[in-house]
Amino acid sequence: MREFDVVVYGSYGYTGKLIVEKFKLLPLKILLAGRDREKLSEQSRDTNLAFETVDIRDSERLRALLLRSRIVLHCAGPFHETAKQMIDACIQTKTHYLDITGEYLVFEMLARIDALAKAAGILVMPGVGFDVVPSDCLALHLKNRLPDARHLQLAFAMSGGGLSRGTARTMVDGLGGGAMIRKDGMLQSIALGSKTKRISFCNHTKPTMCIPWGDISTAWRSTGIPNIEVYTTVSVATIAMAKVSRMFNWLLRMHAVKVILKRRIDARPAGPSDEKRMSGRSFLWGQVRNSRGQHVEARLKTLSGYSLTASTSVLISAKLLNAEIRAGYFTPAEYFGEGLIFEVEGTEWC
Repeated sequence: MREFDVVVYGSYGYTGKLIVEKFKLLPLKILLAGRDREKLSEQSRDTNLAFETVDIRDSERLRALLLRSRIVLHCAGPFHETAKQMIDACIQTKTHYLDITGEYLVFEMLARIDALAKAAGILVMPGVGFDVVPSDCLALHLKNRLPDARHLQLAFAMSGGGLSRGTARTMVDGLGGGAMIRKDGMLQSIALGSKTKRISFCNHTKPTMCIPWGDISTAWRSTGIPNIEVYTTVSVATIAMAKVSRMFNWLLRMHAVKVILKRRIDARPAGPSDEKRMSGRSFLWGQVRNSRGQHVEARLKTLSGYSLTASTSVLISAKLLNAEIRAGYFTPAEYFGEGLIFEVEGTEWC
């Protein structure tokens, strides 16, 4: 028996705060955690929830923290810098692991420890937010409609809202790296801006560009489809800029350049205002094709990205706590099925 149901690590970040507010609506024991004592203390006063200050690099204290809770919901990115420390501590303490990453390399890293997770008797499920719950469910839905599909394309569009500082910092880390797809089951790098298409979402058609998104890892495991591409809406000018930027990838990869860009990000507001976040919506499109040329399309409309992340991460945590938890690495749709996203109010086909 452990003292808490869920420890939210990185609870005082933009997305972490939204998640904690959702948790407060449920009869669960929540522990706030992170490395900034001042921010945790303020959040604890505002929420009346207990907190513990732990730097993720302090492995001994991190293990002691995790021993207090059944599940950790890891919200402190960039996850390529923090997920390894957290999952190592989870395996050692037999604590179930959830996170809200969208970084495909983190999904790949965590998938490789499936056997270790099973031996420890823990669940490992990254991407329990906007990345990648709605697209993962959409991918599995399409696969179920065309079981012999060999090609999957996914795309998303946002109305309203904006990026949090954490998301923007993660994007800066990826600058200069190009895009990524899955081809014949293997990850393959492509030039940024080399794959574009116009896509009809629920009520609008937009230009889109292929990007290195988490579904090239998660949808592969949810569906077994060997060829996967993910697109997002961009302006025509952005596509042109992406093509030109290939000549400067060496510069964008420089540490000093990334430091400057991150300092500018840190001077911005933490994330979109409540009004923009609540009024915003997310639109998703997907298509599968088989080797005979048959294809199936589907479209989803749901909450804005940050609102959805708060809803799905809390929903998944509650579902796990109310059932026997299976051990091993799973994607959200792989574990709960394609209907998971429709448990979020405001989600519909279109």
